[in-house]
Amino acid sequence: MNRQHYSYTHYANKDVAAGFDTLRFSGPIGEFLLETQERLLMDACRPSGQGAGDRPLAGCSVLDVGTGTGRAAIGLARAGATVTGVDASSEMLEVARSRAEAADVLVNFDVGDAHALPFPDAHFDVAVSLRVLMHTPDWRRCVGELCRVARTRVVVDFPSRSSLAAVESLARHLKRAAGGDVESYRVMPERSVAATFAAHGYRVVTVHRQFVLPIALHKAVGSLAFTRGAERTLAAVGLLWLAGSPVTMVAER
Repeated sequence: MNRQHYSYTHYANKDVAAGFDTLRFSGPIGEFLLETQERLLMDACRPSGQGAGDRPLAGCSVLDVGTGTGRAAIGLARAGATVTGVDASSEMLEVARSRAEAADVLVNFDVGDAHALPFPDAHFDVAVSLRVLMHTPDWRRCVGELCRVARTRVVVDFPSRSSLAAVESLARHLKRAAGGDVESYRVMPERSVAATFAAHGYRVVTVHRQFVLPIALHKAVGSLAFTRGAERTLAAVGLLWLAGSPVTMVAER
């Protein structure tokens, strides 16, 4: 795999790692995004027939691929799961370990590449990968690895090609091609992701679309009331179903 790809080089930076959480999850919209993501993740990972309770994931083993600063992994561990988090960036993992220690939760963090996971087949009940496929050099290979190491379920998310994120993605690619220092990303067709799961013996059981308007716009406005009101209105007229993003997809064997 090309280690000079931006998805490796951008995050192999202590300053990027230290500022990652503030950039993504600060302010009312960032906090709302994080809360929504955690709720979706708990629902997606919860074993069938198991209630919510204080530890809804007790007895469940989860691999968090591209764990970054460990936010998802820590939330899963708090819910009772046995969690392993891997990331290609040792700098991001340093932050993740510090955060887990401060939260007083146990997560096994280690360096690992999403394209070649260092685990046996069906080693975890669930494999999770958030905000990774949009950046990784070979997303299909990564989905295959997630399916290989998971026993029952895989959870991923990605920006949809049919959403307004496609406009931002194009702008970032053009800026990067012109020499700009910007983190580009891909948008993805849901059918292609579902077909890749099917090729590895998985079927998509749940699809959740989060926002119609770009997250960057919501952050620029900075009003939770605006975000909730605007998204509720757009969902009511069917635009969330047509153009919602990011898409969280749950697939099972």
